[in-house]
Amino acid sequence: MRYSKEHKQETHARIVKKASVRLREKGAHGIGVADLMKEAGLTHGGFYAHFDSREALVIEAFGYAMDRANERWRKMAEEIPAEKRFSTIVETYLTPLHRDDPGHGCAVPALGAEIARESPKTRKAFAAKIEQMIEMMTDQISGVPRKAARKQAIAALTTMMGTLVLSRIAGTGEFSDEILASGREAALGRTAASKPVAKKAKAKPN
Repeated sequence: MRYSKEHKQETHARIVKKASVRLREKGAHGIGVADLMKEAGLTHGGFYAHFDSREALVIEAFGYAMDRANERWRKMAEEIPAEKRFSTIVETYLTPLHRDDPGHGCAVPALGAEIARESPKTRKAFAAKIEQMIEMMTDQISGVPRKAARKQAIAALTTMMGTLVLSRIAGTGEFSDEILASGREAALGRTAASKPVAKKAKAKPN
């Protein structure tokens, strides 16, 4: 049975979307092609009608995840004042919600260590997406020259991603939350002593 070009494109997009979640959950080598196709509601035999290799799917699924992350950050930035954009991205990235849902979170902490051991082609594609993320983050830093903003963006992103990896290793308890809090402070150039003391919130009636 022959399918239309549109049907093939929709199927291809569905495979990539499903794979992007499962790869972030299980790792680049934690799930096989047959299982990935099953997730998309297709048979193993149909894989090569859409991708030349497993590597091609991994690259595309990673790119999809990174593009969605950049899109979310840009939309968030458009809705808040310029001076709060950078800090808001940091604070929403380093949260228990993101830590506990790797399948729908940033692909770099989820897959970075594995991709570093992959082929030059895969690493190049990965690096290009990270470059885009750095540029997007740089755009959100106001009040400093572009070169300085880029350095700050790189430092913040490496801190954010490393923090997320460590927090996931630590689990979901108090120690993990402490790692997240320390990472937020470091990425924003704050220290515990320099942070303003929050006023105690008044109790709300039930």
